[in-house]
Amino acid sequence: MSAISCNQNYSRMANAIRVLSMDAVQRANSGHPGMPMGMAEIAVALWHKHLNHNPKQPQWLNRDRFILSNGHGSMLIYSLLHLTGYDLTIEDIKNFRQLHSKTPGHPEYGITTGIETTTGPLGQGLANAVGMALSEKLLAQEFNRENLDIINHHTYVFLGDGCLMEGISHEACSLAGTLKLSKLIALYDDNGISIDGEVKPWFSDNTAQRFTAYGWDVIDNVDGHNVEEVSQAIEKAKTNSKPTLICCKTSIGQGSPNLAGTDKVHGSPLGEAEIKASKQALKWEYADFEIPQDIYDAWQTQEHEQQSYTNWADKFNQYQQKFPEKSKELLRRIDGKLPQNFSSKVVEFAQNCQHTKQNIATRKASQNAIEAYAEILPELLGGSADLTSSNLTNWSKSTPVRADETSAGNHINYGVREFGMSAIINGIALYGGYIPFGGTFLTFSDYSRNALRMAALMRIRSIFVFTHDSIGLGEDGPTHQPIEHISSLRLIPNMHVWRPADSTETMVAWGVALQNKTQPSCLILSRQNLACQERNSQQINNIANGGYILNEEDLNKELDLIIIATGSEVSIAQEIKQLLTHKNIRIISMPCMEVFEAQNHEYKQSILPIELRSKTIAIEAGTTALWYKYANRVFGIDTFGESAPANILFKHFGLTGQNIADKL
Repeated sequence: MSAISCNQNYSRMANAIRVLSMDAVQRANSGHPGMPMGMAEIAVALWHKHLNHNPKQPQWLNRDRFILSNGHGSMLIYSLLHLTGYDLTIEDIKNFRQLHSKTPGHPEYGITTGIETTTGPLGQGLANAVGMALSEKLLAQEFNRENLDIINHHTYVFLGDGCLMEGISHEACSLAGTLKLSKLIALYDDNGISIDGEVKPWFSDNTAQRFTAYGWDVIDNVDGHNVEEVSQAIEKAKTNSKPTLICCKTSIGQGSPNLAGTDKVHGSPLGEAEIKASKQALKWEYADFEIPQDIYDAWQTQEHEQQSYTNWADKFNQYQQKFPEKSKELLRRIDGKLPQNFSSKVVEFAQNCQHTKQNIATRKASQNAIEAYAEILPELLGGSADLTSSNLTNWSKSTPVRADETSAGNHINYGVREFGMSAIINGIALYGGYIPFGGTFLTFSDYSRNALRMAALMRIRSIFVFTHDSIGLGEDGPTHQPIEHISSLRLIPNMHVWRPADSTETMVAWGVALQNKTQPSCLILSRQNLACQERNSQQINNIANGGYILNEEDLNKELDLIIIATGSEVSIAQEIKQLLTHKNIRIISMPCMEVFEAQNHEYKQSILPIELRSKTIAIEAGTTALWYKYANRVFGIDTFGESAPANILFKHFGLTGQNIADKL
């Protein structure tokens, strides 16, 4: 094929993306046509000439990962998936942004085959990509053998000005440069336009110098509308020893004769007249949503894709023969499966905790749990946002992840990057092969909030460790005392929030979180020591139900009072029972409200009879509103904290056994 005909073909391939994007947004009467029109040639360069993938094997372990961080331009990836042969039909394209379609307004993991992560909140896709690139590097170090590099691929991410303005891009990209994630290649859509117009008055960063300072290689001033120029930049990036940013100069809405280069094309349909004018300018003579066969044919690279997959499958077959146990372990971990005896181990570990009866902080109990589970789960990948010695997310066999190590570490020093850490954790969880967790203080869950929400939205096994869970933090004062945070986390749909009362509950909470493949978990842990509660075997088993009867002496006598408590306040409930000896009191420990809610009606009624709501109180050192669905009265804190020793603060806020008993 001559250079001229080749370039003409690329132009028509790019225009197919443009017209599908224009038509879909117009039919939906909402969406963002500007980005896919502007990045069309960049997409041709990557997807047609470099991306190693296989639409017939979309979960292929060694596929390149592609992340659309500027997810508002979702019609770009939907067009690519359709044109390259994924399970996405032209009817799916026509149903863009419609109820229950495969083409929602922003790309959603688990909805559309070929979507690696849910994107839309800008910058998070970029951070997810850092997690995926880190996973690729660590798994390669752990499993690859000489001449059998079964894990060896790139992670590509498209991003725009908005992603780079978001603070999370600084957090994630700084860490990526420090860790020298050389398989990470980002292509920046440098069009200078955002919703409010030209970005120069509010975004004047020297992006190239910024990323150079992070430790990235930068390829600057690439013509984003020249397929060959973009392709050459990608080819060079694949040889770099650092992550690479390719800065592509583009015009938003390229192809629109009257709106290209303006904010008018960012987030609104072009309109029938402008679409007609655009198609005339592009010399596109086909009906709406019509793609000619020759363009479909041009986009098909399945022979090459199948050959790449076959070559890898042959290599993996050799690997399986030479390293059968290693290959089984890798496949188990990629599939997200736990060892067969894991459930029994959770019970065994919990019983051991109950037997030892340690009065320790639940953050220390969490570290003990990590220590126990790490012995049977080599896929645990921990970390902390510069608080390892406080969060206690390390263990005796943890080794740090470092840029120049040849062997894989299992503990990441994220630095003071709570949001970046949480989104990177999501990327690691999405990649597979590891069960990631990371820690910070509970009050800083605010920094992480949107990444926590995205984990819940995607239904992935990310585990977030939040310590220093209440006014028990003491003298650090209200800036560091989480009051509303536990309730805030409980409001996230599909999130499991565990606040264990002692070491036994902490062990079970970890065990349930590790087994939960479809829901992220937050572990809310104390700084101060907590007493180990007395339990029998059935009560230990019931911890996994999220709420259970911890203490009730006279089962045959009518109940006078039910006390629900979590965490450190379970001990307060026990004090109340000891003070009110004339009352028949049931104490319910509810370490996880969401898991309790998921139990059947019979179980919940046996623990919390609806008819006894008037006799039920709840105690938690945080905001009270959520507890009124169970209790008639709630003892908590609906103001910010104070700076004083912890025991003084609990008295100041009335959270003592004596104070509450006096009011009952």
